[in-house]
Amino acid sequence: MREQAFAQSYDPTPVDRFGVWLSARQIRRWVPTFAGKRVADLGCGYQAAFTRSILGEVSAAALLDVALAPDLQQHPRVQARLGPLAETLQALPDQSFDVVLAISVLEHVWEPQAVLESIVRVLAPGGTCLINVPSWRGKRYLELAAFRLGVSPRSEMDDHKMYYDERDLWPLLVRAGFAPSHIRCFSHKFGLNTFAVCTRAPS
Repeated sequence: MREQAFAQSYDPTPVDRFGVWLSARQIRRWVPTFAGKRVADLGCGYQAAFTRSILGEVSAAALLDVALAPDLQQHPRVQARLGPLAETLQALPDQSFDVVLAISVLEHVWEPQAVLESIVRVLAPGGTCLINVPSWRGKRYLELAAFRLGVSPRSEMDDHKMYYDERDLWPLLVRAGFAPSHIRCFSHKFGLNTFAVCTRAPS
């Protein structure tokens, strides 16, 4: 189990902030508005930077991580779920979210298949899951930035369990229950990441 959430005890570096900005742009591309939506942000980070930016739009947001900023825990639209991801995910009701975000999360867990199956379970019919993971090409650059240049947190790279190209991620998504016709999986961030947009079929 991780002991700290992303950016809990340090400020994100310029490299981190640029990556977060690129992910936010991709999220907004596929979900142009969050008005009235119920959102679950898995591994959201201590400040839950993206979901913090949409709290004025959503009807509710579940924030899952090992720690969360106090002001977010007290926000009237936030359901704070603190603890190991597998446990906090299990506590979410079935078909209760319109959007699930798993941005830079799967690479940190030992059992990604179980996480993806839980995502399918909590998505409402017609709901969308957005996933971002580092690719095998990205591994080289991420480790260079963290281990040699010191411009990214070493602890985050040391916590990586896996890297994903499209051919690695797509089968996991299908096995979890997403129909191939409801999956878009593609290279992202100059080929350093893989992004997936998955929709649960309407009932």
